[in-house]
Amino acid sequence: QLQLVESGGEMVQFGGSLRLSCVVSGNTLDSYAFGWFRQAPGKEREGVSCADRTGNVITYADSVKGRFIISRDRAKNTVYLEMNNLNPEDTGVYSCAAELRNYGCARNPSQYDYWGQGTQVTVSS
Repeated sequence: QLQLVESGGEMVQFGGSLRLSCVVSGNTLDSYAFGWFRQAPGKEREGVSCADRTGNVITYADSVKGRFIISRDRAKNTVYLEMNNLNPEDTGVYSCAAELRNYGCARNPSQYDYWGQGTQVTVSS
């Protein structure tokens, strides 16, 4: 059983940066694709980014492309989401998720098997 714990969310000003962490326990990262998702009040959950189990195949939502970076540290068994040039539309609860998958990744939340509890990101204007 995989456990995921996110951290790093906080309130930040327009144009600021944050790095979210997702510490994984119960297994190594190597067999899983990972995704970062966010959900704003009254909106559906949105797939922000995902990376395949090698970390070499990566996709981003158009709304964050060029500003967010997904990465992983195998030694720390941790997946990161670096977020730059934040704006109020980035506000929401950010969650990481893992899918046992050999190839590729998807930003469709229904495909993921394991989820963290989420961390709140608030961007003030």
